Amino acid sequence: MQIGLADDAALFREGLSRLLVESGFDVAFQAGDVDELMAALEARLPDAVILDIHMPPTYSNEGLLAAVQIREQYPGVAVLLLSQYLEAQYAVRLLETGGDMVGYLLKERVTDIDQLRDALQRLGHGSTVIDPQVVADLLRRRRNADTLMTLTEREREVLELMAEGRSNKAIEKTLFLGQKTVETHISNIFQKLELASEPDDHRRVLAVLSYLRTT
Repeated sequence: MQIGLADDAALFREGLSRLLVESGFDVAFQAGDVDELMAALEARLPDAVILDIHMPPTYSNEGLLAAVQIREQYPGVAVLLLSQYLEAQYAVRLLETGGDMVGYLLKERVTDIDQLRDALQRLGHGSTVIDPQVVADLLRRRRNADTLMTLTEREREVLELMAEGRSNKAIEKTLFLGQKTVETHISNIFQKLELASEPDDHRRVLAVLSYLRTT
């Protein structure tokens, strides 16, 4: 799997590049800002791009805007956004504008190559990847919502995994549940949260996150 890296911190890029290569990935290019990133994409398209949300020159949301542009111009390229801080709003905005094959992780996750490899592989297969801490933060904000209180403990566990972008099969494996049981839990969750049941994984995740971020 070929990966493009974009981060203004050269030491971070080099460290991540070395980690990826040692884990069997091919680093197609490195870029220090969005202009370099887009120029590199014109020359060589990787399978996925890993980039920081806060990029030069303003270090605000350049990375997010670049991610949206990449998904529009190069729909076959997955995008994984990294952030130093927990910023749940960016995860939701990315999903709203960037389509599938998009992910959002805290930078600390990249030190665990198993988590990073899992995220990249899931993105490569067309899934959505959301950092568990983002989901936990959104759930914490909505903890006292009447509708969330109607969910059973198991349904809340399933909801968290759904919001992370986990497929039904992954939920079955993680919680040691059967297929029919997971399908029943998901059906109950959508009914209790008054959300339309979405067959598409991306729309399902977006629906859940959009609900969770509502105050």
